[in-house]
Order: sequence, then structure tokens, then C-alpha cells
Amino acid sequence: MAQGPLDTLIHLALSTRQEKFAKQVGSALRFIPEIGPLSGFAEKSETLASLKDAMGEGEVMGFFFDSRPDLPEGFIATVEGPLVQLVYDKEKAQPVHDGKTAPPEEEASNDIVALGGKDAQEMLELAGIARPGPFTLRTHELGSFYGLRVNGKLAAMAGERLRIPGHTEISAVCTHPDHLGKGYATLLMSRVMQGILERGETPFLHSRADNDRALAVYKRLGFVPRVYGHFMGVCRG
Repeated sequence: MAQGPLDTLIHLALSTRQEKFAKQVGSALRFIPEIGPLSGFAEKSETLASLKDAMGEGEVMGFFFDSRPDLPEGFIATVEGPLVQLVYDKEKAQPVHDGKTAPPEEEASNDIVALGGKDAQEMLELAGIARPGPFTLRTHELGSFYGLRVNGKLAAMAGERLRIPGHTEISAVCTHPDHLGKGYATLLMSRVMQGILERGETPFLHSRADNDRALAVYKRLGFVPRVYGHFMGVCRG
């Protein structure tokens, strides 16, 4: 089967639209550590063994694989889990809230707010609690991020991460545990999707394949599974 842009998207992002965040490590490209650990090869046939002499001491690199790889000698997994990549299909979307205001019965501010550098610490703290995936103080630099506040505190957020020609990934979709079930993820994802679609691009995202709660939200918004795989963060042992 021919290799498509979404099959090697991390490497493609780092060699095109997000080149300024790229660091070469052997035959792979990775985001600079200040942004995050995501890394990728240009060809799916490449293996971790090719990085053994290129990775720095203590350096962690995160990869999307088709299936769980056998770790070469000298490598250890720092984090891993089943992964699914989903792509937006307008025909599959179900009616949702208008994506502009929070439900009136909630204490959230009336408008979804854009997030940026001034909110970086608060975004990092929310990500640390809700654990949407790799997130650092500079992750917000990857694209547009939006949030909802309750009593002045950031209760939920969503934004953009991987960007390749024609596609942009929605990521960091997370809600504080005190505010689950209020529809905030749907509202924020709708806002992020709006910006992507207005640019003429296709939204896509990644999720743990066993995160049924999140997958139900994504399905309602029109996201359909494209491929299943495995995420793994690795370092030299």
C-alpha cells in the first residue's frame, strides 16, 4: 500500500509547516525538547535501532508505530499505549452546540477565549491534571489554542499540534475532573475545527484506542478511525 502523508506525519510536519521546531536525531526528526518528544521517520521501514548512537543521554523520543515494536537492545519504553488516528468526515458529524458559548446553566465565561503565552503555566497545570498527552510550557506555540474558564480558572482547553500541508491535528483536548460531563470538550473542539476548516484544511486527531469517553465525543463531531497503532516513548537504557 502506498505511503500517505498521514502515515509519516510527524516527520512531514517537521520538514514542512513546523520546520522551525525540528531537531535531527540520526535518521529521525523530532520536536525540540522545549516543545515535546514527538518524533518520526520519513519512511515507515525505519527502526529504532538506527537511533542507538544518535540519541542523547536521557533523551526521550515519542513515536507513532503501526504496532508495538520489539525494542532493540539498549532501549527502554518510558510510556506507551494503543493509539487510533481519526480524520474528520463532515457527513458523519452529528448536531452539536454552536461552539461559541458555554451552556447557560454553567458558571463558565460566556465566550471561549484564545490562549497563549500568558496562559502557558495554567495550561501546563491543567494538562498535568487531565493528562491529554505530551504537553510543555511551549506547546501552545504549535497553533491556536482555546479555553473555557470557570470562576476565573481554566477548566478546559483544546488546540492544534501537528500541521502538515492540507491537514491540522487537534490536540490537548482536556477538561479538569471537576468539570467533566458539561460539554466543554465539544465546544472547544468545535472552535478549533472551525479555524482549521476555514483555512481549507482537514482536521484530524489521535486518541488512546481504549479511551471510550473521548472517542464518543470525537464520533459525534464527525471523526472516524483511519488507522490503529501504538504510541511509545523511548530512551536509551
